[in-house]
Parts: sequence; structure tokens; C-alpha cells
Amino acid sequence: MSRPFNMPDEFVDAFVKAGASLWRSLGAASAFSGGADASSAMDSTARLAELQVDHLRRFYALAEHVLTAGAGVESEGAVEPARGDRRFNATEWRDNALYRLLKQCYLLNSRYCVEMVESLDLDEKEKHRLRFFTRQFVEAMSPTNFVATNPDAIKLATETEGQSLTTGLGNLMADLGRGNLTITDEQAFEVGKDVATSRGAIVFENELFQLIQYEPATEQVAARPLLIVPPCINKFYILDLQPSNSFVRFAIEHGQTVFMVSWRNPDASCGHLGWDDYVEHGAMRAIEIARSISGADKVNVVGWCVGGTILSSALALLRTRGDETVASVTLLTTMLDFREPGDLGVFVDEESVRLREETIGRGGIYRGAELGFVFQTLRSKELIWPNVVNHYLKGKPPERFDLLFWNADVTNLPGPMYCWYIRNMYLENNLREPNRLTMCGVPVDLGRVDLPAYVLATMEDHIVPWRSAYRTTGLFSGDVRFVLGASGHIAGVINPPAKNKRSYWLSDKRCEDPAAWLAGAQERPGSWWNDWIAWLAPWVQDKVEARTQLGNNLYLPGEAAPGRYVKEKAS
Repeated sequence: MSRPFNMPDEFVDAFVKAGASLWRSLGAASAFSGGADASSAMDSTARLAELQVDHLRRFYALAEHVLTAGAGVESEGAVEPARGDRRFNATEWRDNALYRLLKQCYLLNSRYCVEMVESLDLDEKEKHRLRFFTRQFVEAMSPTNFVATNPDAIKLATETEGQSLTTGLGNLMADLGRGNLTITDEQAFEVGKDVATSRGAIVFENELFQLIQYEPATEQVAARPLLIVPPCINKFYILDLQPSNSFVRFAIEHGQTVFMVSWRNPDASCGHLGWDDYVEHGAMRAIEIARSISGADKVNVVGWCVGGTILSSALALLRTRGDETVASVTLLTTMLDFREPGDLGVFVDEESVRLREETIGRGGIYRGAELGFVFQTLRSKELIWPNVVNHYLKGKPPERFDLLFWNADVTNLPGPMYCWYIRNMYLENNLREPNRLTMCGVPVDLGRVDLPAYVLATMEDHIVPWRSAYRTTGLFSGDVRFVLGASGHIAGVINPPAKNKRSYWLSDKRCEDPAAWLAGAQERPGSWWNDWIAWLAPWVQDKVEARTQLGNNLYLPGEAAPGRYVKEKAS
């Protein structure tokens, strides 16, 4: 069945289950009849009744004060938008009594919905799912999302004699026709010209990936190269957006010989590929080639998100086989212990995973557009509703922003690989258990990864919660430096030192409880990049003269970076 904006089955299924949980819980709270669950139901009923009384009391008090107070006067006990919430910045929300009342009603009702969910007697998984969809509902129902209650949209419509509404309706119909919400101007950038511009060449390719070797920027370079394994969800150039915020360029300018895995955007011909292929013919092959071209004894490796999960699996296999060709590992917002999988866990249960296994588990493609929709809902207040307002209500053209351009450049995944990953990581959390999983015919034990490790998490990450990333410190057996950056999954990683923004936390103390670690950590201003490059120094070995020729006799340089794989669009 075709759904608007590429809404996947998992989203609809989770929404229905959240509604069922709410209905069942409210029914139990209002109609309990004794028995083992009677006490819990009575407590839930009492909490709901208390919430309703408090809500009504606040509502009547605010309504009376807002309608009688002067312009710009906030009533006592008014609910304030969260810090950074710009939806109510228009002066009408402050100076007009009816708009002030509308804003306060919305904020009060939003708080009531959130508190009601917390009062219900549900297990944690059900409550997490209900929290997620309650947030979706609350954000969708903001008065700023509707023409009749958005003062900026009304003002613009008046000034343009309705042309803004006509244009906005055309934008909406165009998006419905193509099945995607427009979040950015997708024609504003060209990969290889405006983004992903660091110079280099493709030195290897197979059906899974192209390997980029970048040109050096210093006369001398580290003897050991640096291999980066990015996620196969979205594309590698988030690490090479612009010269000013390129992690690739930062590493090159600090004397690293950088290799980058550029994953193929799978089409139907790749529908047979599985997790083992990404581990053995992806990460492990890239390690082998980077070492061969550099002539070094070992390589240093970096993995981000699911790229870090693939890389960690590869390292466990290599160490089990007695391979010592990796000197150190850096993991950026990577999850290896999935017991707390964050908001993505909302969409994963036995039923939904089995359904995907039946449809694409033996062959096929999981469409990137569906995955992109799910990721947008994780940050709907930033990625969905501002674009709805600007694009549809105000008729404005989409924003020209490199980060949003990258975000909209989605990738497919092979069905067998996706299904194996979701079941064994998100559903069953098997990777953390020694030898429970077998990859490429070898039992996997992360405890065999005895390398020096730099593990970065970010405080506001909705995809890889930092507490989950922290648990990597108890899975690897080598010396682990854990660093907690400010901001989220992307902005917390892409934080170049020159901008002097944000901060990060460090502590040499190792704690089982992530909260205890944070309590003893020291906050440092600026970017974690400088800390990382200093940490990496002992593992790069000596400096050698930079080579002017990329590749070697075995792996000849081919097409110029960024190559053609990264330019392929998801079908």
C-alpha cells in the first residue's frame, strides 16, 4: 500500500501498538475490578485524576489572566517554551491576548499529554513507544503548523494577496506527487563540486564500496595510514562537506594519509548482500588495501555509527584469526550494546522484524526513502515542521543548506543485511555476548579487541544514546578513552576546532554506571578533534615523506575522488 512521504510499515505498526497501549492502559485505569492488578490500576487512576484536576485548575487560571492582562504581560504560572524553541518568536504571541491564550493552551495541553503518559502503568518498552508518538502528536498539533493560527503565515498571505498560500499549496501537491517532504534545495549542491571536494582518487572498488585515497597536504605524513569506515546509511561526505568543516581535511592537514570507504548505494543487483559481506568484503578488505598501499605494518581505523559496528565486528574477527594489522580504533557515536537503543527501538519488535524477514530477508532492498522518513521523525521539530511551515504555509523555497542536502541524499540497504542487523543488534542484542554470533564462519567476541580505543559519544544523540555508546568501554579489552561531546549525532561529531563551539567531557576514571562517569568528568571548551589527534599521535609511528603518487602497482589510482558510487541516487 502506498503511503504519503514514504512512511514505512514499521512506523504505522508502532503507531497502532502505541495507540493500543494507551487504550488498554486507560481502560484498565478506569474500569479495574480487583485482582492482582487492582492496586496498580487504582494508583494509575488516582494519578490520572490528580493530573486532570491540576490541568483544569491551571487552564482556568491562565485563561482568566491572559484575557485580562495587558499586551506583553505573561501570566503568573505561564508555561514557557523549551529553550531554543523558536516557534513562538513572532510578536503576536506576546502582544495579542488571543494568541497568548492559544499558545498557553497548547503548551499546557502538551505538558498534560506528556505527564499523562508518564503516569500510566506500562512496561518501559511500551512507555517509550507511547512517549515517542505522544511527542509526534504534540509537535504536529502546534498552532504554528496551521495557516489559521500562524500569525506570520497570515501576515505574509495578506502582504502577497494570497500568492504565498497559492505557492505553498503547489509545493504541497508537488511533494505529495513525488512522495517526499522537501527539507532542502536538492539542486543547490553537486557532490564533488560543492561538497565532498577533498582531492584524491579511487584506488579500489568492488560491488560493495569504492576506496578513496586522499592527496597529502603536508610534506611529511604518518607512516601508518588512517582508514575511515562511515555508515552505509547515508553517505560518507558528511565527513567532507566543506573545507571549513571537513574531518577529512583536518586529518590530512595534521599529517594523516587518509583512506575513505565510499559505500555503494545498493540497487536490485545488490539485494543478495548480507552483513558478512559488509564485514569481510567491506571493512576487512579496506584495511588490507590501505596497509598494502601505504606499505605500513599497521593501520589506524575510524568507524562512525553503523560503520563503527561493522568495523568492530571486523576487528573482532581479525584478532580471533591472530591478525595484528590494526594499531588503534576510533568509534564515533557507535552502538555495540543495544540494550538501550534510543528512539529507533520504538520500531523494532519480533513481529515487525519477522515481517521484514519474510519480504526482503532472503533478497531485496530496504528503500532509503523509508529509512529517511524514520530519521526525520526522530527530530521532527527541527526537520519536519519548520519545513512544513516555510514550504507549505508561507510558500517559501526550501533552504539551501549543505547538512540538509546530505541528510536528504538517502541510501538503500540490501534486505538480507538490514534484516540480520536489526534482529541481531536491535532486537536480540547479540553482539555484546561473547561468541553468540558467528560472522564469516568465525565466532565473534568483542573482548578480543585489545587495541587502544577512542570512543566518542554525544550528549543529545537520539540515534546512539551516549549511555549505550559508553558501554563499549566494558566490551573492548584494550585501553579505552571515552569522550562525551556536546550536541547530537551529527553536530556533535562535525565540530571543527576553528569555530570554537560547544564542549566535551573527559574523565580517566572508569565506572560501570555512565551517570557516575559523567558526574566525575571534566568539561572542556571547544572541539574534541584536537583531543583526538593528540591521542592518535603515539599510534601513527614515525613520519615519512609524503608520496606524490596515489595507490601502488597493485592498486592503481582510477577516477578522481569522490568517485561515482557516492553520486548514485537511491531508486
